Amino acid sequence: MTDKKINKIRRRVITGLGAVAASSLLPRRLSAQRSNDTDVLIIGGGIAGSSTAFHLAEQGRDVILLERGDIASEASGQNMGGLGGSGWGNNPDLLSYLTAGSVEIFKRMQIDMDYDIEFRLSGTLTAIHSDAQYEFYQDDVASQRNNGYEIELLSAREARAIEPEANGALPGYMYRPQRGQADPVKTTRAFAHAAQIAGATVNTGQNVVSITPMSAGGYLIQTESTEFRCQTLVLATGAWCGPVGEMLGLRIPIVPVRGQMWATESLPMRIMHTIGSTISSYAWSKDNGSDNVTPPNLTHKNGRRNTRHLYGRQSKNGEIIFGGDRESLGYNTTPNPAGIEVNRDHAAEVIPLVASLPIARTWAGLMPFSLDGAPVIGKIPIRDNLFIVSGMASSGFGRGPMAGKLAADYIHSGNMTHVLAESDPARCVTEK
Repeated sequence: MTDKKINKIRRRVITGLGAVAASSLLPRRLSAQRSNDTDVLIIGGGIAGSSTAFHLAEQGRDVILLERGDIASEASGQNMGGLGGSGWGNNPDLLSYLTAGSVEIFKRMQIDMDYDIEFRLSGTLTAIHSDAQYEFYQDDVASQRNNGYEIELLSAREARAIEPEANGALPGYMYRPQRGQADPVKTTRAFAHAAQIAGATVNTGQNVVSITPMSAGGYLIQTESTEFRCQTLVLATGAWCGPVGEMLGLRIPIVPVRGQMWATESLPMRIMHTIGSTISSYAWSKDNGSDNVTPPNLTHKNGRRNTRHLYGRQSKNGEIIFGGDRESLGYNTTPNPAGIEVNRDHAAEVIPLVASLPIARTWAGLMPFSLDGAPVIGKIPIRDNLFIVSGMASSGFGRGPMAGKLAADYIHSGNMTHVLAESDPARCVTEK
């Protein structure tokens, strides 16, 4: 049986059945790698790379995905698990596509394809801490609603009616019903599995050490153990886009930003929504802190804290998880206990329950922040057949599924959809 017929069988099966059921029907030999030569090769097994592989394979393209560790071993598996924005709005921009579009893909993965990714459209409550913030967000909410976005301004009493553990002494809350949550590891691995079922090859434990353009076109990718060839190369390497870009003689202005998190022991369900705070967004509306070497919207700059940021939820297993610090420290992934305590105090201002709960574990991951704050998705024009899907800052998990689909559609059709103009790599990727 030819590879093309095999891929047709895979796509027919995955279209007609849930992915988990389809997996049990496929001959085992279909999952074996057939060649190290491929049409499209994707470096990076996070949610953006896995989504790109899945959507390209669904469209019939031959795809190999390389991941140096395990699927979801970096930022895509280490985040809080929050997703979504405020709906599509009247005139959807790139942010609307990435957030609302990803929510629809999350629904598809769990509802239509039978993956248990713990997806739930829970909505988000964002706490307002001062009268000045309340006045600012009163106008902001009115403007967003006029533009068709789904967002409400609630009194503390109204917020407690849907989230009883919320602090009733705060001035108010913003409520976004189109935001949700899912398990990061399960979700990212579901995309990689769906990509395999659709015909892609997923290779873990493949650390790329060099990338060489071939004279006849395409790229030669050398890992520590194997050699691969492709016609089209996709960089979905998150916070590592800088060093991977250097292999191609490119400067990709994406820097690693450490996000650190903490969790309690498992408890009976007490927190229904994802939780946030306006302290950081209010501060960043006045000064986002960016310069030619610092991305916008960090909590720290030059070793000093400028603001506090907060996000959290209670997962299906009962852990209450919070995080928020964003600090540019290179590739440092060691949690800072002092920062964890600041974040815990912040969380307790919104959900007083957590003040009495011991911290069971802490961890940190590296997020890909672009220097201008916008995603970097699309074709890198100074190299042939080279694409990138990265720069989604602290929201890669919630935006990665649609980012992957937009990239896959661009690669497959050769046409850049208008919303990707905001993320065009031509604006920032240069020769080294």
